[in-house]
Amino acid sequence: MERAVKFLITFMLVCLFTTVRAFAEEDLLLSNLITPQNVNFNICTRTYILPQDKLFYMAIASANANNFDVEEIQSKTGYILFTAVNKQYLASVVKVDDKHSMLKITPTNNNYFFPPGVVLNFFRYIDLYGATPLVTVPKV
Repeated sequence: MERAVKFLITFMLVCLFTTVRAFAEEDLLLSNLITPQNVNFNICTRTYILPQDKLFYMAIASANANNFDVEEIQSKTGYILFTAVNKQYLASVVKVDDKHSMLKITPTNNNYFFPPGVVLNFFRYIDLYGATPLVTVPKV
């Protein structure tokens, strides 16, 4: 009886882990991120619940964290010109209202045939670290 219960539990765990793994790998295959393909313009824009200046600084940090070559930064108009995978991109930060702003990353030659991982990794950094609230560290 005890042996049958152990077998049943083991069988259930194996089934659970194999199905979860199959669903997780479908969307984020590495070959899909680094293979150049036609990218939809909607993937290149995203609106954040961040003020314009904070999103601009987060975009600079994201370009730095992804090891992109930043060629030009214009803080007054809110754009960053950078190179990734031998192609130039323009990241523009636009104010929507007091609490919202939009980040648009487009290739400078208007050819949307590029690896989507460039844009998705840029956004992923901001998604992970941009929503983190600032906390004051108490003095010791």
